[in-house]
Amino acid sequence: MKVRTPLTQGWTLRLNTDRHTPEEAPPQLTGTAVPAQVPGCVHTDLMTAGLLADPYLDRNETEVAWVGRADWTYATELPRRDGAFERAELVFDGLDTVAAVHVAGRQLGRTRNMHRSYRFDVTELLTDGPASLEVAFTSAYTEAEAVRAALGERPNSYPEPFNFVRKTACSFGWDWGPTLVTAGVWREARIEQWSTARLAGVRPQVTVAPDGTGLVEIAVDLDRTVTGEDRPLRLVATVGDASAEVTVAPGAATATTTVRVPDAELWWPRGYGDQPLYGCTVVLSDEEDGGRVLDTWERRVGFRTIELDTSADEHGSAFTLVVNGTPLFARGVNWIPDDVFPARVTPDRYRARLTQAAEAGVDLVRVWGGGIYEDRAFYDVCDELGLMVWQDFLFACAAYPEEQPLRSEIEAEARENVARLMPHPSLVLWNGNNENLWGFADWDWEQALAGDSWGEGYYLGLLPRVVAQTDPTRPYWAGSPWSGSWDHTPNDPDHGTAHSWEVWNRRDYSDYLATVPRFVAEFGWQAPPALATLERALSERPLTADSPGMLHHQKAEDGNGKLNRGLAPHFAAPADFDTWHYLTQLNQARAVATGVEHWRSHWPRCAGTVIWQLNDCWPVTSWAAIDGDARLKPLYFEMRRLYADRLLTLQERDGDLVLAGCNQSAGTWETTVTVRRVDADGTVLARAEVALKAEGRSVALERLPDAVTAFGDVRREFLVADAEELRAVHFACADREFAYPAAAYDVRVTGNDGEDDGEGGATVTVTATGLVRDLLLQADRLDADARTDHGRVTLLPGESATWRVTGWARPDAEAARAALFCVDGGVNGGVNGGGAVRG
Repeated sequence: MKVRTPLTQGWTLRLNTDRHTPEEAPPQLTGTAVPAQVPGCVHTDLMTAGLLADPYLDRNETEVAWVGRADWTYATELPRRDGAFERAELVFDGLDTVAAVHVAGRQLGRTRNMHRSYRFDVTELLTDGPASLEVAFTSAYTEAEAVRAALGERPNSYPEPFNFVRKTACSFGWDWGPTLVTAGVWREARIEQWSTARLAGVRPQVTVAPDGTGLVEIAVDLDRTVTGEDRPLRLVATVGDASAEVTVAPGAATATTTVRVPDAELWWPRGYGDQPLYGCTVVLSDEEDGGRVLDTWERRVGFRTIELDTSADEHGSAFTLVVNGTPLFARGVNWIPDDVFPARVTPDRYRARLTQAAEAGVDLVRVWGGGIYEDRAFYDVCDELGLMVWQDFLFACAAYPEEQPLRSEIEAEARENVARLMPHPSLVLWNGNNENLWGFADWDWEQALAGDSWGEGYYLGLLPRVVAQTDPTRPYWAGSPWSGSWDHTPNDPDHGTAHSWEVWNRRDYSDYLATVPRFVAEFGWQAPPALATLERALSERPLTADSPGMLHHQKAEDGNGKLNRGLAPHFAAPADFDTWHYLTQLNQARAVATGVEHWRSHWPRCAGTVIWQLNDCWPVTSWAAIDGDARLKPLYFEMRRLYADRLLTLQERDGDLVLAGCNQSAGTWETTVTVRRVDADGTVLARAEVALKAEGRSVALERLPDAVTAFGDVRREFLVADAEELRAVHFACADREFAYPAAAYDVRVTGNDGEDDGEGGATVTVTATGLVRDLLLQADRLDADARTDHGRVTLLPGESATWRVTGWARPDAEAARAALFCVDGGVNGGVNGGGAVRG
């Protein structure tokens, strides 16, 4: 039986001074080795050793930039091999990025791709005893700049050369991320010892026959030792309670068998059904040695069909995911690496973040092309939670050369990762790139390239061929955005996938209402992180929107300018930092709500929204719903409302206001909606009961009675629609023009369930005595560790809302008042907050 020995102990790290020594390097590093963690990276090892400031704090990022320009060597000792095995191999699941591997002073090979694994035969080198292992990393800058010099410049949305090296693009910086160019043994390293033969590759193609039989066609690649070449082998594959076996002839290096599972239970996305998973095991044994087991491979698979409907219709051409024959509106989020240092993202952290996504109603997670192919733990959790995965190949926002040495690396990377991820039923789509086809067509790349290669051959040739040859069970799409062909501009909203970035960059979020894309794969609005996150990351006081640290943790071009211009159509200029912080977070939630409510009400013409973005990789002002310290921004709670199975919204159709009931559940939603036109002082001016019936997976539109929509003074009147526990509001003018009264409400604080719940928590109940718009409890202002259960609410006079807060050690009513913010006509330039309650 093959034996795996992880190499996690005894590692050291040293600065390699053969090429150069950065002036900024601490003198303690010269000629000195420090303890290292594997998996890990140079930055985290130096921080642990006290030799590097935390780059996530203040402006330390710039002070540690030298690390990415330096060369480094990791070293440990390999154990003597066990003579009972014929072969010993050194295996790296990930080396970041350009490295030379030496054992006992002999160079085994060189690597230049972070996204591949590597295997070296060390049988003879470990025969006589332990042997030294050194992995010498050359700066990724050195490699990228050399390839660029050889192949020529290519257009790039950022100033760093990430498109010339197969490494995580965003480690070179992005408009939400720091520039921290890493190096290290970032995934598991181990020794594998085996005899006769081993499983070199297992590729299960999972399909469902028309009669409901689950089919798992398993293709296997084998490695054999010299003595194993002439031996017949036995391959047994088991899926659940079903199995199949095949004899592998002497000398054969491949085999295929198919397991049939009668009446297979179907795997569904969350909200559509259950997620049954079947254990899938492949056992390789030696027929001539009493059936001795040589190697075993184990995963879980799920049975489902996935299609991508791109058929033409009266609106253009569709982009609709169809799972098990059911078309669905995808409620999606974009995923970036959850940490700039990916070895710090544990299985528990994946589970926590993805569970947060599921609890917000998300059913699709797009793994963005400037990051990584995530760890198996990521996809395992998605399988369990019913989160569909849209997986980008790793190309983003740049022209990529198609010549060597990149082309062969890219093909090997693609083949390995398609095979690695294909067991996961959650994986529903492979996407060729992020914004590169769009860039060529609309960002003036074509003229700059002057005929040079730029990646089209990858996206329209190599990658679809790899997917078709390796795993034809899933659809492939050439890029995002992409209209399906060069007959239309790549970002044509009527065809395929669209990215909406004119809104935010140049236009107000009301412009979301101007189009109905077939599938919105990226859109979003920025906001700062939670106050407690800022206070931990930045030492400067007082914090201001444009203080040096705040600006350093704002990576978008003119990001604060766009935030302020985004506020201007809606609010008066903020009078202080707290007001700015609240309003920018509120504006983010409102902007995303405007888009999702509009597009979701147009199902099935629009078949999905993928919000940019779910998560952050460090403390930063960004588009994320969960900030870099894992605190939930108001956008997160808004997502939970927007992505619920049932959404109530007021929309415009042909100049009239209509009530839209978006029902993504399977059953019919039949309810009565109370619609009121209300004055700013709380007086109900008109009222109507509207019957709403939305069949399963459909949208129902109901015209509102004229009496309700006959606004008198739009600066004083607004609409409220209520059904069950859902509420929709509609204001016909900007907040800055509306005659809000000074917010008036009472605050009551009690222990959870009337007593302290042992978690240091409480309930905060607010009762409005006048109109209270977008009331928000910022839990981190109560305690840095405090969390609450929901976001903003709008209350009419006499209505109450209750927040359950955990992690609040000393509940106090005045503290609660200070953490409550809302839009009002009284203090703070149109915002009520910080405890300045009137009335």
